[in-house]
Amino acid sequence: MLSLAALEERARDHGLLLRLQVTGLAGVRGLRVGVARSRAEQPPLLLGELKGWCLPVADGLRLDTMRVQGERSQAVGPLIWAATFSWALETTPCRSARLLAIRDGERQHRRLRRYFRRLGFTPLRELGGGPLDLAPRLVWGGAGLLMRGDCDEGLQRSERWLGSIP
Repeated sequence: MLSLAALEERARDHGLLLRLQVTGLAGVRGLRVGVARSRAEQPPLLLGELKGWCLPVADGLRLDTMRVQGERSQAVGPLIWAATFSWALETTPCRSARLLAIRDGERQHRRLRRYFRRLGFTPLRELGGGPLDLAPRLVWGGAGLLMRGDCDEGLQRSERWLGSIP
């Protein structure tokens, strides 16, 4: 499996910068993974990022916002996922992650579910309008399908995905 250092080198091979920003020392730690393209005499252009947080437990990784934009960015998503899972496995006790396939619209929701399943995430339960869903909806910021994924499997899948990109 690729380490964070190896992933940064792989990013450089694609002309990209891979950076992780971790906040907090104990308890809840915030995470931001970013991928940017270097530009001559200009600041790097942000192509994608993932935000989340982790609790110091095996099932503590929570992934919240994933965004990829721009042309020629097919390596960005796999790099972000691989770095996220590698970081969790290398530096935290987290061995699984949770995320929400948000339900903004039915077509987009189907695409998100398919995308997350490709990374090995499996459905846990729907977050809807019920009273028991209020607290999780406040945490995740909306309704949708709560999913769980194994960090080791997610790293392996994102590495294969990354390996298929020329």
